[in-house]
Amino acid sequence: MLKYQIIPVTSYQQNCSLLWCDQTNEAVLVDPGGEADRLLEAVEEHNLKLKSIWLTHGHLDHMGATKEIVDKTGVEVIGPHIGDQFLIKVIAQQCEMFGFPLVEGFDPDTWLKEGDCLQLGQESFNVIHTPGHTPGHIVLVHEASKMLWVGDVIFNNSIGRTDFP
Repeated sequence: MLKYQIIPVTSYQQNCSLLWCDQTNEAVLVDPGGEADRLLEAVEEHNLKLKSIWLTHGHLDHMGATKEIVDKTGVEVIGPHIGDQFLIKVIAQQCEMFGFPLVEGFDPDTWLKEGDCLQLGQESFNVIHTPGHTPGHIVLVHEASKMLWVGDVIFNNSIGRTDFP
């Protein structure tokens, strides 16, 4: 069965999600926007095996801790869609623009596209390409639980921002 913990990070209180399969204890972090040590502590608290990072899109508040977590754990980075490659390339400028501490850039190991399927232990997730908030935004669908991980496509009580280029 799929288990999860929502962990708000940074001053933006962006929701990073720790997902895991309770049969294998394999885990992923979805959208680790910051506070890498705090996120890794949550992985340890649940005695999980972190397998990868999944990104819904290329904004700093959803990927700011990615490189630090990769450096500390060696996990792979999956997503978002290649349409957000330009955003990942300018992560330093995003840090400057929003007053965040400088973080290192990275290259995802795998870009996602519409129709891809991700596996986490015994759990499967479908990928839907949802451009609008960013060109490469994706949504993760877990059919068995009827749950979605939507990044910034949907905000609490509203749609996500679509005023970006």
